[in-house]
Amino acid sequence: MEDLIKSIDKIVEGQVFKIVISNKKNKEEKYNKININLKENKTKQYYQVEKYTDKQVFHENIEIEDLNDYLLDYMENSYKQLTAWSENNTFDLKISKKGKVFLGKKNANNSNLVNKDHNKKKNYILEEGMIIEPLIDLGVFTKEGKVVKSKYDKYKQINRFVEIIDDEIKKNDYKELTILDFGCGKSYLTFILYYYFVEIKKINVKMIGLDLKEDVIKKCNEVAKRYKYDNLHFELGDINGYKYNNKVDMVITLHACDTATDYALYNAIKWNAKMIFSVPCCQHELNHQMKPENLNILTRYGIVQERVAALMTDAVRGNLLEAVGYKTQLLEFIDISHSPKNILIRASKGNVSKQKIEKSLDEVNKLMNEFNFNPTLYNLLKNDELI
Repeated sequence: MEDLIKSIDKIVEGQVFKIVISNKKNKEEKYNKININLKENKTKQYYQVEKYTDKQVFHENIEIEDLNDYLLDYMENSYKQLTAWSENNTFDLKISKKGKVFLGKKNANNSNLVNKDHNKKKNYILEEGMIIEPLIDLGVFTKEGKVVKSKYDKYKQINRFVEIIDDEIKKNDYKELTILDFGCGKSYLTFILYYYFVEIKKINVKMIGLDLKEDVIKKCNEVAKRYKYDNLHFELGDINGYKYNNKVDMVITLHACDTATDYALYNAIKWNAKMIFSVPCCQHELNHQMKPENLNILTRYGIVQERVAALMTDAVRGNLLEAVGYKTQLLEFIDISHSPKNILIRASKGNVSKQKIEKSLDEVNKLMNEFNFNPTLYNLLKNDELI
């Protein structure tokens, strides 16, 4: 005990800025590892603690003066290894099976780590260190839960999508949700969202993924079974004409091509879904129809017409969602340098004023009259007398 106290004192006196506690003494220990980083706000310095289980990360802050006792408690009772970094030294503390304490110290220039750790770190919902099977299978995480360097952009994109959903979810205390994912494809995002809802938010969800490819659906159901995601299953079907007679709380569409997005939005509206998250793709419909009355400059150059048509398509969709009672935002999903398909439509059922509904619909009608096009979503809603 005395040797351990002296060793921890030496480490703390070294003004360390980063500590990793690992190597559990027994399997029953809740946390796989503990990271401790020196942080600074406007008034003081403190240590931020990240404690990792297989599926979650727990955070807490501790005062500088409490670090000795904090480390002693964990190293005496629960762990066998501690590594710490100061600007000029690296410390390695190990405890043998017989309880003997070994402290190594070597000179090292850790200034690059100082700079890295004192920069403001982005706190992701799906944090590095979590064991998230879909991210491992996707090749974004290693088996140890570390981000693969070449997949860091993909990691950020996935977190961005989850963050956009989380912003909406945390507005209410949801206990259960029914979620439909149209055009799910290989469904890695569906699996990741299921993990987010069940393991992080602790919400009882029923998720259904829909796609046209039979082999994809079969494989996805097998993977869901392997992950033991009991309330996630996949069905073969077309977005246009899919029937579901029970309550639907959320509809997700990621890169549903061209008018497939319109049919997905239409179904979501018909189901009176509370939330809609849609990343459109391949907006060709209006591009083929555009014949402006006065603004010919926008169709003179093919590339300009294509981009303007895509933006108009999503602007019309946003307005039509407003017109049927959804508070709607068009957000940047990912940086345009990574993908031009970077708009996400987020809509939530709410109290939309009559004035706003009328204005949204009027803007759509004026745009349609100027460019002589007929959007699919507009026609579907009009035929059902929803607008």
